[in-house]
Amino acid sequence: MCSMEKIASCQLAFTPIVSDDYIADVNRVLEIIINSGLENEVGVLTTFVRGEKSKVLKLIADIYEEMDGITNFSMDIKISNICGCGK
Repeated sequence: MCSMEKIASCQLAFTPIVSDDYIADVNRVLEIIINSGLENEVGVLTTFVRGEKSKVLKLIADIYEEMDGITNFSMDIKISNICGCGK
């Protein structure tokens, strides 16, 4: 995954607030992440995403825009400019 382009690592936790169907909301966010084509790893509490910085930032914006019309939510996001690949 590491190359000369700028890589970003991101840890993301999406939390629906007062949702009619929080499981569907979380599953929709996971679908957006998977369809982004970015490297990802779904964990118990957060999802890890890694890829080109611009694509990671676009993913965050895409999640926000898609879910803004569906439910109230909070997103906890940690972003690093270290790719985590040993370089």
